[in-house]
Amino acid sequence: MTRPGVALAEWYARHGRHELPWRASRDRWAVLVSEVMLQQTQVARVLDAWPAFMARFPDVATTAAAPPADVIVAWGRLGYPRRARALWTTATTVARTGWPADLRSLPGVGRYTAAAVAAQVDDADVVGVEVNIRRVCERVAGRRLRDREAEAVAVEVAEPLSGRDRLLALMDLGATLCTARAPDCARCPLVRRCAARGPLPGGTRARQARYEGSFRQARGRVLARLRAGDAPVHELDRAALDSLVADGLAQVTGPVAHLPTGGGTAPRAARR
Repeated sequence: MTRPGVALAEWYARHGRHELPWRASRDRWAVLVSEVMLQQTQVARVLDAWPAFMARFPDVATTAAAPPADVIVAWGRLGYPRRARALWTTATTVARTGWPADLRSLPGVGRYTAAAVAAQVDDADVVGVEVNIRRVCERVAGRRLRDREAEAVAVEVAEPLSGRDRLLALMDLGATLCTARAPDCARCPLVRRCAARGPLPGGTRARQARYEGSFRQARGRVLARLRAGDAPVHELDRAALDSLVADGLAQVTGPVAHLPTGGGTAPRAARR
């Protein structure tokens, strides 16, 4: 009988999302940008945004030399703009001191993102667990898993794959076959090893809060206004503006609000 990992490797070779443009690169900056963009964002939206962003900011030096406002504008309506500010801060840090040994010291880079960059750039034999990989591992195990438990299952079920191929094969399996609500178990290379063979009891994990009418929407409206140019403070939602200022995404000079021109408050980017 074919081992699950061998079947996974064969499936990945034929059906993996090899066409994603960032997968053609082993450049640390390019891969980091793709991973930051993919945080809480659908691949289709990143496919639209990543090429243009990389054309404008192809490397750390170019990004660090630009004001943060330019990076925020280039981010467009991709969502969660603190990520753009975090990338600018990362670029200025790396331009000054070089890439750190532990990427988790950079803003917005947590356990998964650091592992994903190391695996894809250096083919390091580290394990990253994002939402798709976690879903695969939990269904294979038949229960909810803590991070380190999910990492152990990923290593076991994907063997002999390691590093880059293990990360991307499990990710693609979760994104295309082992989906949240309609898994295609009949075509899954891990079906013989899978304890759940479908969604776990208790349903799927909580969905993101509604955007319409939310504070996130209010922030987005203010930021969209500032992307178009400076605006009088009294014309803006003050709570949303204050939140953007705290995140380093806006500045206030007297009665006028504008995008940041440099330095300022460091972003409180979410880590993962």
